[in-house]
Amino acid sequence: MAKPESKKIFFENLSGAGKAIAVLTSGGDAQGMNAAVRAVVRMGLYVGAKVYFIHEGYQGMVDGGENIEEASWESVSSMLQVGGTVIGSARCKEFRSHEGRLKAALNLVQQGITNLCVIGGDGSLTGANLFREEWSGLLAELVEQGSIEADAVSKYSALHIVGMVGSIDNDFCGTDMTIGTDSALHRIIEVVDAIMTTAQSHQRTFVLEVMGRHCGYLALVSALACGADWVLIPEMPPEDGWEDKMCQKLSATRSRGTRLNIIIVAEGAIDRHGKPITSGIVKDLVVKCLGFDTRVTILGHVQRGGTPSAFDRILASRMGVEAVLALLETTANTPACVVSLCGNQSVRLPLMECVQMTQEVQRAMDGKRFEEAVKLRGRSFENNLKTYKLLAHRKPESELPTSNFNVAVLNVGAPAAGMNAAVRSAVRVGISEGHKMFAVSDGFEGFYKGQIREIKWADVGGWTGQGGSLLGTKRTLPAKHVDKIAEQMREHNINALLIVGGFEAFESLLQLCEARATHEEFCVPMCMLPATISNNVPGTDLSIGADTALNAIVETCDRIKQSASGTKRRVFIIETMGGYCGYLASVGGLAAGADAAYIFEEPFDIKDLQANVEHLTEKMKTSIQRGLVLRNENCNENYTTDFIYQLYSEEGRGVFDSRKNVLGHMQQGGAPSPFDRNFGTKISAKAMQWVTKKLVETFRHDEGRVFANTEDSCCLLGMRRRALVFQPVVQLKGETDFVHRIPKEQWWLKLRPLMKILAKYKTSYDVSDSGQLEHVVRNRPKESDASVAM
Repeated sequence: MAKPESKKIFFENLSGAGKAIAVLTSGGDAQGMNAAVRAVVRMGLYVGAKVYFIHEGYQGMVDGGENIEEASWESVSSMLQVGGTVIGSARCKEFRSHEGRLKAALNLVQQGITNLCVIGGDGSLTGANLFREEWSGLLAELVEQGSIEADAVSKYSALHIVGMVGSIDNDFCGTDMTIGTDSALHRIIEVVDAIMTTAQSHQRTFVLEVMGRHCGYLALVSALACGADWVLIPEMPPEDGWEDKMCQKLSATRSRGTRLNIIIVAEGAIDRHGKPITSGIVKDLVVKCLGFDTRVTILGHVQRGGTPSAFDRILASRMGVEAVLALLETTANTPACVVSLCGNQSVRLPLMECVQMTQEVQRAMDGKRFEEAVKLRGRSFENNLKTYKLLAHRKPESELPTSNFNVAVLNVGAPAAGMNAAVRSAVRVGISEGHKMFAVSDGFEGFYKGQIREIKWADVGGWTGQGGSLLGTKRTLPAKHVDKIAEQMREHNINALLIVGGFEAFESLLQLCEARATHEEFCVPMCMLPATISNNVPGTDLSIGADTALNAIVETCDRIKQSASGTKRRVFIIETMGGYCGYLASVGGLAAGADAAYIFEEPFDIKDLQANVEHLTEKMKTSIQRGLVLRNENCNENYTTDFIYQLYSEEGRGVFDSRKNVLGHMQQGGAPSPFDRNFGTKISAKAMQWVTKKLVETFRHDEGRVFANTEDSCCLLGMRRRALVFQPVVQLKGETDFVHRIPKEQWWLKLRPLMKILAKYKTSYDVSDSGQLEHVVRNRPKESDASVAM
């Protein structure tokens, strides 16, 4: 397949020769910090700069000596999958004093370091900015003391700072996700899933306390991801009398036949008067008012531990490379910046703007301006809270609007983790909007056979954490059965369709759209949510299920690589799924630290294979003991996994041996990741609000029916860069390669050079899409159907 032409600015123009970059981790540790350190070191070395570790954070900078160590390529090998930070982190009181910063400046100048990459929280980044502002004064003072020569002041005249936020709390304004947050959510959800089985056995209530300091992000998202009955967070304390309301909710849930209750409490949770609400207080309340058998679990530092998730490894790797690019482009007048994530895009924001807004959140909470505090946390946080309230708290029947509309939801294509979360969200939001919801079993096959039933609020309880498709899903397309499907639409008076699925769902929606010409039954609002592990649906950067599959791949690759520890040099050839789409192989390769990833979108020949073998042979002659090569299942019909395995085995003879592994359907199984649960839940809620809006717009009062036959009434809801966008499926036809079932342009192809650079290949990295310095955008009040940020 021909590569799309684009104007590219390559970083060969941004030489790092003569520059010295130091990287440090400060404050609390977070999973993914090592991936960021690795990316900074390797990108820095790649562009010709000298790179240094500063061990033990600012304390190491103040103490100097062996704490400031030059980094080599091999020194960051095998650290990608390690949690915490291998270069150490410490809170340093001395750096807060002028004398401490003076010592730190001397230690940096002695090594010729004028570029700092700081990975930490708001305190660490504020300290770095103060250090930068004082830099010239500190150098002048060192000259006066005779500690440095006078010419050093002009030689090292400016200190350049780039920050990356490493914190499990996700409490930093300006970025959707901080490094470590997704991994912490993985730890929380693993515990919640385990607790739910024992709670169900004994009909218990569990109160879980999660970390986050004064930020309720972890509590809120984990509550959303596990369908918790109640959540308590500092940004939005419960109204007075919450105790009775909570107990009524728990009692009502049990009366509907549920055998357990989950309550999640953020460690900084307070009531409206600023009084702390602890997990112990909540437990005592439940026992006293309801007499339920109740247990408390405080997760503590478990949330900081363990291996980083695939998301955190990719995020940290992207941010680390972006940080080095920012340092190469900086001038004496460039303000200190922080590398952030907005939607699916890296952005650079002025560090102090972000810090000031983060501090504003706390001031708003201290002043009991809680609505303002939620808005200052950002769109993502605000929409998480709205979605949780919508799904967790059922309105009484008397308060529900009566729309008299019937909406059907079905799964189409292969199963993907997160489908059930999307269906649960659709059903509950639909009921809240006043619709009657119908579930269709086994996709369009079940549709034409009449496997349609009404589905109630309680029917989808506990669905969020379940893998696969509880509704059942088939690859059957509707074209051959439109008459029977139209008959079922008529019989059940279906006024709107929500389809959750992959490429087959996209093709199905196109077919139904075409069938409108002959069957008026399909002249209703129709919406599709992309759900496939292959991530091959046009019109969206991400699909429900892809993150879970990536984590399965990365976890397996970690184990496979570990199996070779202590043995002779070994290369593993791993085959991934994805059809003709190389997303899993490429992004999984980046997250697992692969040396190569063969995909259909980037054609290769025997010369490329030979070059890869030679490259690995050279690496194996150093201290690197293991190699990892990923191959997409349909990347090339002749260069099969067996062929590549045999080639590597033969050509690497005497230097390394080879092993192969086909991951297969394990990539489709398992419980959904927190990201997929959250993404599925929120994207589905937004879709149902769109469906409601379209039903109202297209209802013909004179005829008493819905009639929608415009292009914009048959849409796919996808994430495009920074926002969720509704796109008519007809307009997406031109963006699609139907033969190979992939979009013609795919954003993640820009990440492939990054993987190659981090694996020490000489290549060009397209920086035309790298982050430009922007300003922090304050979150303004939105309408109820506003964009749901990820």
